[in-house]
Amino acid sequence: MNDLLIQDSTKTLFFFLAFLTVLSALMVIISKNPVHSVLYLILTFFTLSGHYILLNAQFLAAVNIIVYAGAIMVLFLFVIMFLNMKAEEYGKNPMLAKLAGAIIGGTLFVILLGAYLQTRLAGVDPANFDSQTGMVENLGKILFKDYILPFELAAILLLVAMIGAVLLGKREVGERHF
Repeated sequence: MNDLLIQDSTKTLFFFLAFLTVLSALMVIISKNPVHSVLYLILTFFTLSGHYILLNAQFLAAVNIIVYAGAIMVLFLFVIMFLNMKAEEYGKNPMLAKLAGAIIGGTLFVILLGAYLQTRLAGVDPANFDSQTGMVENLGKILFKDYILPFELAAILLLVAMIGAVLLGKREVGERHF
């Protein structure tokens, strides 16, 4: 009886998070104010982290919140506020932009629908189920054993990007920005 209650509450939580995720993702697209779009995107990342927690991937949920909802969205907000766009600067031909968006969105919907119809889900085998799949220990073992070279190359790439950003942001003596 207790397991059935947990399953029902998990299902209810999943559907609530799914509804909230889709709604906030739509609001990212629909919102006319770019700052509001970024805030809705942050809400989308938080709801996706809830899905990760339901999938027993707590590390991915924490990384999603820290990296995406934290650092990347602060960067997006900074850039949007730095640009200081006015309403008349958004676009010269809004009808063309809406038409292009509708065509691209429709094409993406058809592709996703086709992929969904082609998908066959495998059943869950309780004998081979591992509840520790999304945990940090297993991720660390795989990352530092099987994928050490791509991990180190990504670290070097990020280091070079940081150095480049510092050098680009550094002002020369006597240089003026008008």
